[in-house]
Amino acid sequence: MSAPTLDQFQQQVSELLLRHRSLLDVMSKFGQAGTSVNRAVTKAVTDCGCIELAARKQHYSDEPNLKSAKETLQSHLSGELCENCRDVLKADLGRNLFYMTAMCNLLDIQLNEVIADEYDKCSTLGLFNLT
Repeated sequence: MSAPTLDQFQQQVSELLLRHRSLLDVMSKFGQAGTSVNRAVTKAVTDCGCIELAARKQHYSDEPNLKSAKETLQSHLSGELCENCRDVLKADLGRNLFYMTAMCNLLDIQLNEVIADEYDKCSTLGLFNLT
């Protein structure tokens, strides 16, 4: 089975979104879904322990090349998500994507255009995108 396209996903969300048709409802559910993603990552660290965080100040290199910068900067993350934490996080990310897509539907914005525009911006600005 092939992966659904963004257009197919957006159409499916449009058909399934019955209860939260208000933009305000969708915005609050989108925020709640984002919080759930953050909570799932936090629980993977604090409850399960499959991943660990060791955050400290980032030390930026004076070297002007990208390779040096990538080697210098750290994610502060070690370990790997266990199967359970990965499943929970994927479900929460999916819910987040669902409500983001619902917001796109209510505002008549095509999700594939959002991704294409962001891709183009990243391609054009490169390092200067600062995302």
